[in-house]
Amino acid sequence: MNRLSFHISVHLILLLLLSCFLKDGSVGSNSSRVDQGPKTKCRDEERQALLEFKDNLYDPEDNLFEWSNKECCNWSGIFCDNVSHHVIKLDFRFVIIEQLRGNISSSLIQFQHLNLLDLGGINFSGNHIPSFIGKMTSLTFLALDWCNLQGPIPESFGNLTALSHLDLSSNMLNGSIPKSFGKLTDLAVLYLENNKLEGSILETFGNLASLKNLVLRNNQLEGEIPKCIWNICALQELDLSLNKLSGQLPNLTHASCLPYSLEYLRLNRNSITGSFPYNLTFFSSLITLNLSSNLIVGIVPKSIGQLSQLASLDISNNSLQGMISEAHFSKLSKLIDLDLSFNQLHFNVSSSWIPPFKLEDIRLSSCNLGPQFPEWLRTQHDYLHLDISSNKISDSIPSWFWNISAAFYEMNVSNNEIRGGIANSSIVLEFNYAEIDLSSNQLEGPLPLLLFNVAALHLSRNQISSINSLCDATKDKKLAFLDMSYNQLSGKLHNCWSHFINLKVLNLEANYELTGEIPTTLGSLTLLEALLLSKNKFVGELPLSLKNCTELGVLDVADNKLRCSIPAWIGERLQKLAILSLRSNHFHSSMPSNLCHLQNLQLLDLSINHLSGSIPKFVSNFTAMRNRWSIGTNTTIEHIYRETFTTDEESNGTYKDIVQLVWKGRLSQYENTLGLLKSIDLSCNILNGQVPREITELAGLISLNLSRNNLSGQIPSKIGYLTLLDALDLSNNNLSGHIPRSLALIDRLSVLDLSNNNLSDKIPTSTQLQSFGVNSYMGNPGLCGEPLPQKCPGDEEPNLSKSTERAGDQEDEEEVIGHGFYLSMGVGFAFGFWGVCGTLFFNKTWRYAYFKFLNDLKDWIYVMAMVHKTKILRTTTS
Repeated sequence: MNRLSFHISVHLILLLLLSCFLKDGSVGSNSSRVDQGPKTKCRDEERQALLEFKDNLYDPEDNLFEWSNKECCNWSGIFCDNVSHHVIKLDFRFVIIEQLRGNISSSLIQFQHLNLLDLGGINFSGNHIPSFIGKMTSLTFLALDWCNLQGPIPESFGNLTALSHLDLSSNMLNGSIPKSFGKLTDLAVLYLENNKLEGSILETFGNLASLKNLVLRNNQLEGEIPKCIWNICALQELDLSLNKLSGQLPNLTHASCLPYSLEYLRLNRNSITGSFPYNLTFFSSLITLNLSSNLIVGIVPKSIGQLSQLASLDISNNSLQGMISEAHFSKLSKLIDLDLSFNQLHFNVSSSWIPPFKLEDIRLSSCNLGPQFPEWLRTQHDYLHLDISSNKISDSIPSWFWNISAAFYEMNVSNNEIRGGIANSSIVLEFNYAEIDLSSNQLEGPLPLLLFNVAALHLSRNQISSINSLCDATKDKKLAFLDMSYNQLSGKLHNCWSHFINLKVLNLEANYELTGEIPTTLGSLTLLEALLLSKNKFVGELPLSLKNCTELGVLDVADNKLRCSIPAWIGERLQKLAILSLRSNHFHSSMPSNLCHLQNLQLLDLSINHLSGSIPKFVSNFTAMRNRWSIGTNTTIEHIYRETFTTDEESNGTYKDIVQLVWKGRLSQYENTLGLLKSIDLSCNILNGQVPREITELAGLISLNLSRNNLSGQIPSKIGYLTLLDALDLSNNNLSGHIPRSLALIDRLSVLDLSNNNLSDKIPTSTQLQSFGVNSYMGNPGLCGEPLPQKCPGDEEPNLSKSTERAGDQEDEEEVIGHGFYLSMGVGFAFGFWGVCGTLFFNKTWRYAYFKFLNDLKDWIYVMAMVHKTKILRTTTS
């Protein structure tokens, strides 16, 4: 027999054996999907119940199309018993349920032999969990996770005493955890995370001797962790993170048997106090320990180094102090994730130390690793995330540092005192979304090409003088974020930006010596969302090619030497702009009418230019400024420039815009509240004409500065409609007339400057307007009244006593009220008398109708009086 015939024979034998196996089914099992012939037969009453369950669901994608044939045990998600033919499992976990939503039908109560019910992922549209599920006492497995359920957990769930697995996670459930859960003594798995549950953790959880997984993370639970939790001998996972738990950590060494079983302990993001657990050697099975973001104090005991199974250790964001030595890691050979950040710890290991672990996640921010660069890092070849920021490292970066890991996606060495240059490297990065942060150091010299191969590069606040190497980069680079602000870049900016077509954020502000024209190739960056070039010496015009950057939300070229009119294409093409700052340049001519298309504009700064003409009426088209509140809940303006494969949002690259503007007379920087800021600054130009009344329609304005122009006419009478204003500056213009009384309605106003105009008449009386100093009103010769020393005509002499002033005011008030009262009473009587009597006198038909109405009314009153009199007499007689 040749080799080919042999292989064919072997394959035939295997196929025969496989067919026999499929014919016999699952050996030793009394339940299976009925695709095995006539052994199982669907019960009619249960088929009808399933159809009723389906009828309560909206299934636009026809996911349950096969739920129509007679044999229901063949339907997707349905499992029947081979002997009794009852449905024993209803499992949607591995069924395609796209867009499936509706109600939980009460027909489920008919499945009295059902031991598994898994409806996870079906959208039940905010309905409550039906209480009848508590009557399905044969259930051992119940999963309703990711079902968009709300309301309380039914107390009747305590009747499901056969349950071993209960998953109600990722819904909107509220209320407290039912006390009846203490009856579920067979429960091994309890998942209630990602809800809105309140109250305390049940003491009766101590009755659940079989419990292995207790996950209550991301709720609103309060109080202390019950001591009974630490005595559940079977417990392997305890996750109480992201709650409002308080109290001290108990002395875990007194726990009877828990230390030998517990593998995962997560108590992070609570308000737990007390000292770090001293003796952890009892927890020999511990794999994950996360106590981060609490209020734990004291030193980290060296015994933590004896946890030989530990893979993840996170004790960051506490108030821990003391030394971290080699002994703390002596037996942690399986450690993968380490986070000791943001404590008062001091890392003290020898330069020749070789750690027993190979870390993937290294987070040691603010751990005093310096002043030398930590040599032990060269042994960590496979890290994905490295954060050694804020560690007082004053050394240079060694050349080996850039070759130790090609797999990293985030490297943060910022906020140190690292000096010198950056060595080149031939390493090829594995991920296209890697991010490097070297900001706030003392780095200098040329930049190697390696740095331009990442997705995000932070190099702000260093001493770098050239980025010529970017022109040597090949096309189609993945760089999406580049921040070179506050460096020492000088000379002309090279015109080779077309290599970086993926750029979303480019920040070159505050280099002070960048000269020449803005490169035209910036217009090839069609994905650009933020362009920040302020505080340089750019000249010429804004390049026409920038009109291609239609995704721009922020354009800041303030504090340069640009000389041109404001391009019309800004309004025509850049309609997503939220921030436009052209402050302190040489822009001239009038504001183009095309700016009316900027409906998303929140901040417009055209101050310190040479703009002329009038303020256009189209300012009322700035829709974002018309809205009193910001759309959404974000207080910042953010750009996501990098998304990773992780589910951790903190791993995504997000840039918060930072903008400077003159606020309350000072140049201030805004970041965390920028999303709430709505401002117009047209100060220091040569604008003329009146302040358009349309500007009072911008009800969301926080700041309005029109000072130092040639504006004339009156202040709009409805200026008080801008009730959110915090700062209003109209000083140094030619405004005339009186101050509108509506201005007194702005109770949030903390800065007001109307000085150096031609305003006249009395300053309106209000607590708000009189609270500002004289400087807010000075330079208006015709203005009088408090707080100015000039009294208005008719004001009382200053030598009158206060009591006399009050008496005079009261007399004047009574005189006005008296005359007005009698005058209005006389006029009212005349109109009322002739309005009624005059009509009856001149109109005969109305006169007859009126007197007939009076006669009928008299008769009706008489009859009703007699009826009531009779009733009273009868009651008295009886």
